[in-house]
Amino acid sequence: MTSEPAQHTVPKPFLPPTEAGRFFWDAAREHRLVIQRCDECGYYVHWPQLLCPQCHSDRLTPTEVSGRGTVYSFTIVHHVFHPGFAGDVPYSLAIIELDEQPGLRLVANVVDCPHEAIATGMAVEVTFEDREGYTVPQFRPTATEART
Repeated sequence: MTSEPAQHTVPKPFLPPTEAGRFFWDAAREHRLVIQRCDECGYYVHWPQLLCPQCHSDRLTPTEVSGRGTVYSFTIVHHVFHPGFAGDVPYSLAIIELDEQPGLRLVANVVDCPHEAIATGMAVEVTFEDREGYTVPQFRPTATEART
């Protein structure tokens, strides 16, 4: 009698947040998308910084955003770069431009959408994936986009 070797699940990698970015991950755990906004000029800043890149103010406040945006660019990943993602291949990796400000972009997966339907300019909204010990913002087509 032969038995199959036990399958060991490798967790997806996660870098611990820096002190400057802790607010982002704490909010994600609450299923909220929060981005820094400059108190002086109103400019949104992502990834978290210590100074506003527009006016150099150090008065940056974590601010909840709508979670709506568009796919700026994307790729479909077919190569396993880390064993934690082996069960996900192929998966999408996209740059999402948030509606709050031109150029305000973050990297995430597009979920709940066939890969062949993902397109630049596609309207998306944030959703969240709870993983072991942390939560990751992801994006899915908006209800309007899904109907078209």
